[in-house]
Amino acid sequence: MADKNAITPTRNEDFPEWYQQVIRGADMAENSETRGCMVIKPWGYGIWELIQSDLDARFKSTGHENAYFPLLIPLAYLEKEAEHAEGFATECAVVTHHRLEAEKDPETGKTKMVPAGKLTEPYVIRPTSETIIGAAFARWVESYRDLPLLINQWANVMRWEMRPRLFLRTAEFLWQEGHTAHETATEAVTETSTIHQLYADFLRDMLAIPVVMGEKTEAERFPGAEMTLTVEAMVQDKKAIQAGTSHFMGQNFSKAQDISFVDRENQKQFAYTTSWGVSTRLIGTLIMAHSDDDGLVLPPRVAPKQIVIIPVTPKEDTRQAIIDSCNALAETLSSQTFHGQKLRVHVDDRDMGGGQKKWEWVKKGVPLRIEIGPRDLEGQKVCLQRRDQPVRDKSFIDREEFLREVQSQLDATHQTLLERATKLREEATEQCHELSAFENHWSSQENPGWLLTPWAGSREQEEELSKKHKISIRCIPLQEQEEATAPCILTGEVTNQWALWGRSY
Repeated sequence: MADKNAITPTRNEDFPEWYQQVIRGADMAENSETRGCMVIKPWGYGIWELIQSDLDARFKSTGHENAYFPLLIPLAYLEKEAEHAEGFATECAVVTHHRLEAEKDPETGKTKMVPAGKLTEPYVIRPTSETIIGAAFARWVESYRDLPLLINQWANVMRWEMRPRLFLRTAEFLWQEGHTAHETATEAVTETSTIHQLYADFLRDMLAIPVVMGEKTEAERFPGAEMTLTVEAMVQDKKAIQAGTSHFMGQNFSKAQDISFVDRENQKQFAYTTSWGVSTRLIGTLIMAHSDDDGLVLPPRVAPKQIVIIPVTPKEDTRQAIIDSCNALAETLSSQTFHGQKLRVHVDDRDMGGGQKKWEWVKKGVPLRIEIGPRDLEGQKVCLQRRDQPVRDKSFIDREEFLREVQSQLDATHQTLLERATKLREEATEQCHELSAFENHWSSQENPGWLLTPWAGSREQEEELSKKHKISIRCIPLQEQEEATAPCILTGEVTNQWALWGRSY
């Protein structure tokens, strides 16, 4: 292991396969017997629990409450909102029967189970819950005094994915979906923007991922929405991942589902609604943003174990003293906090080789590894290794000094990852003003990075360029819209609107 990386192939050799091997090496998830679905193993689910816990607190701090709605959605509900339903139609899984009956195969004599009891109306396994939550909102809202409704749901959804990939695209995945109803359009737009910023802050603060905040074009907008705001992340192969979206629905859904109320002038009005969500795709984004050719690299705040202490016991006569010292250190560390939570510390005292233990925790991405051997015990030192640094780098520091600076070591790990990801994005994003340069960019290599261009083209022109080069406008960046105008790269029309183009997952 000393002369080669823990993960083969490397990122440069085969990025998609490297990604799969990082997941396998960290023991995060595996493919299921159910086509297109995955089993999320404890290490991977531990990451999701930490993501979920932090986001849940952020939602509640902004006035949202959790609720739960049915998994099965009557087909008639989707038919009420045609544009929305059409956007998900090809991905829907449909339940058509309500029982199974045993039947013998006349040729083999074996008993098999066959669907029976055909339903009068089919049900769709939720691809998203706007329609069924809208039906509940219609029952709950009568007066302007009932507004705003600020609801979040933690749930699973199903979208029949043809090319599944663990955490990025699976037929079933976990997510949160927020749904709100408001008295005025201004309030609903403010809600949409508030969640948009919340997602960007979360990605920066918890996952050490910098994002571009922007608005989707009409062609890329969520089906049925009037405005979709997005946070776009660049991963190490320079592709984009849509890390989270927030949608202003206007009155489209409320009119279709009669989410109406009596206003302050005693007139009937339709509510303005929003929806927004992130999913376990965040874990895939995290892997691709930070991991290296030795395995997973985790930002400290989403690491199921932030510190692993490995006893180094070459001699039996010092073994117990070293293990006791490791346990004492772990107990002291566990009483400390990091960003409001107790440090998550583990002592790996399994009866196996130290090298094997080390590489297991390297591949799992644990932020800090501590080794304590006979000399460290004698000198009251620890051997510290940080996962954001080269895997063979180590430093020997006084035990008491480490206890004083452990939080700063974790913060420095997070900051290193954030700066590294920011530098990659900045270096792989270019401004472009000429159509010829635009087209050469996409033909030069498979993943050449992002382009920022002046844009005043139509939806049809956008779709034509996207299809030709296998790209899309990731967003109209909110912070990139300049007062200075420039000619659109396609039409030549002078505009101050800039579009961010990229290839994506």
